[in-house]
Amino acid sequence: MSKLRRILAAALSLCLWVPFAGAARPLEEGTPMALTTPSLILAETATGTVIFEKDADVRREAASITKMMTALLVLEALERGDVQLGDQVTVSPNAAGMQGSQALLDANAVYSLEDLLRTTIMASANDSAVALAEKLCGSEEAFVQRMNARAAELGMTNTHYVNATGYPKEGQYTTARDVMLLSCEVAKHPTYHKYASVWVDTLTHPGGRVTDLTNTNRLVRFYEGCDGFKTGSTDAAKYCLSATVEKNGLRLVAVVLGTPNSQTRFNEARSMLDYGFANYQRTIIANKGDLLGEKLPVKGGSAEEVELMLGSGLSMLLRTGQQSGLKMELSLPESVDAPVAAGDVLGTVKVLLDGQIIAKLNCVAADDVPRPGFIEGLYRILNNWR
Repeated sequence: MSKLRRILAAALSLCLWVPFAGAARPLEEGTPMALTTPSLILAETATGTVIFEKDADVRREAASITKMMTALLVLEALERGDVQLGDQVTVSPNAAGMQGSQALLDANAVYSLEDLLRTTIMASANDSAVALAEKLCGSEEAFVQRMNARAAELGMTNTHYVNATGYPKEGQYTTARDVMLLSCEVAKHPTYHKYASVWVDTLTHPGGRVTDLTNTNRLVRFYEGCDGFKTGSTDAAKYCLSATVEKNGLRLVAVVLGTPNSQTRFNEARSMLDYGFANYQRTIIANKGDLLGEKLPVKGGSAEEVELMLGSGLSMLLRTGQQSGLKMELSLPESVDAPVAAGDVLGTVKVLLDGQIIAKLNCVAADDVPRPGFIEGLYRILNNWR
């Protein structure tokens, strides 16, 4: 176990605290600061690990945060090759006539898919969002079916979409937790951050008219490193925000829903992000293939023992002050029979915090140990007779 201890030594000045697979409990009970937002959640996007939350499963309207799902479906279509950024899209009168925030698209004019996508993400344009929906599925209604199907796949069990924009309509709802889950998926797409991080821009229409665009997410300008995700506001939803920042390899998302004041949503999301970065960091504890410094006896093999290594990496959310509760347990059989193939699972390494298992890693063979060949076997027999 000496090598394994060295692997984890760098983390011992910090606190290791992550949920075991499938756990949904936040790392902290309650909120560590006074927050007036009715529903909120702070999480790490890579794993969805929740740091703290407040009424995160209460169903609420989220207004234009809905467009994150619209953008996600377009980004996934781009990855599959179903569409291209350079595709030319004719904007229907239906799309051009959308109420609310707009890019002021011209009906029956042709725009690039990229222009529609960036104005949806950066300027929260309802007309662009519907034009994208019609491009992908032929109608907004068909697109909404795909939105709800994708939400179900992501485990967004308290979300139901009725349009591609988030414009007020009966039957549309989500939760802070579901917005967090959506945000974690969107975070996998650098193209989203490329557009979401732009503060001001313009859209040149086919006829030469120019529309000035300003990002609805003020943190993009006033919080260093903020590159997404989305705002939303209506009378019913009040003021909503999903904000994300990446620092030192750690990306956090702060979701606030139902805040009564526009500036308050930015202030409270900022406070949440500040707290997360001040108290947590994401650290690679071990890499796949790290040798454990242990060998396991092999019966009937060409070698008497096989070296052991980690079959997977270990990357966790760390916090200061709780390192004394960290322990490791290596579980192995007394021996193993040949043949052994490199990568065969031979045991487990359990990582515990305060007696609770928070991670399990496979302990695997580092090398092949075949059965001995005829000549080698004969030599061993003769050797044993001496």
